[in-house]
Amino acid sequence: MTAIDPRITVGVDGSTGSTAAVTWAAEIASLRHLELRIVHGLQVAGLYYGGGLTGAGAERLFDAIVADGQRAVTDARSLAASVDPELVITTEVPNEPPVPLLIDESRHARMLVVGHTGTGGFAGMLIGGTAASVASHAHCPVAVVRGRDGTTTIPATGPVAVGIDGGPNSEPAIAVAFEEASLRGAPLVAVHAWNDTTHEDTRGTARIPSQPESLEQDEDRLLTQRLAGWQEKFPDVEIRRVLVRDRPRHALLDIGAEAQLVVVGSRGRGGFSGMLLGSTSQALVQHAGCPVLVVRPERTA
Repeated sequence: MTAIDPRITVGVDGSTGSTAAVTWAAEIASLRHLELRIVHGLQVAGLYYGGGLTGAGAERLFDAIVADGQRAVTDARSLAASVDPELVITTEVPNEPPVPLLIDESRHARMLVVGHTGTGGFAGMLIGGTAASVASHAHCPVAVVRGRDGTTTIPATGPVAVGIDGGPNSEPAIAVAFEEASLRGAPLVAVHAWNDTTHEDTRGTARIPSQPESLEQDEDRLLTQRLAGWQEKFPDVEIRRVLVRDRPRHALLDIGAEAQLVVVGSRGRGGFSGMLLGSTSQALVQHAGCPVLVVRPERTA
């Protein structure tokens, strides 16, 4: 089993989205008294083979790429130090593509942090193929840092929100959400969104007979079961329950407009199935008004 080091790791590329991610990651590391690790993956694939450059031209381009990476990391280190001068900071600029670099880094980190937009090595992080790779293979929670109304203004107040489904895979997300709310001194909004129109069976989509009152009672009981015991573990956290018959992305985007953090599981039952691989994930990553923290179930092997 891989040992987890006491650190937060942030991927940087020098973009404005990356800068916001560094600030947020530094604040998280400072709050938890953890090391902050800053990494930048060099994108040099094809530079020598099929890239159209050889000899001195390729060497100059490689040197320029390395210099850009070093500059991004140096600037990020200065920014992080301005957040907390006593923060322990380490950096690395390996000759490695961003996705495998971040996945490897996630083996040793408490949390992996990236910006929602970028240039260079981390461009479009958590969108498309990169999203599927990181979300499917990261070994720790992954945070994509977004600001209010698509800006780099990261909310520092408001509740922590957590999306809860009926499966056991939501338990790690619930645990992280309670911890985040406790550390921040913020209330926790527990959101369970459900849909009473269809469900998936082995033959495809089948319609459920509409019994709204009975179904709502069942969903309310399910939410109660998922939250059972957590209030005792975190008596300082004020809990607000939200049970809504709607698509999960709608409920979470609405809550995210006033929250300082949204926490979700990487996959689950019903509306949260395949989290970060479908429409719900895309909506949160592209439109949430606050950072989104994706928590995967712990691996047993």
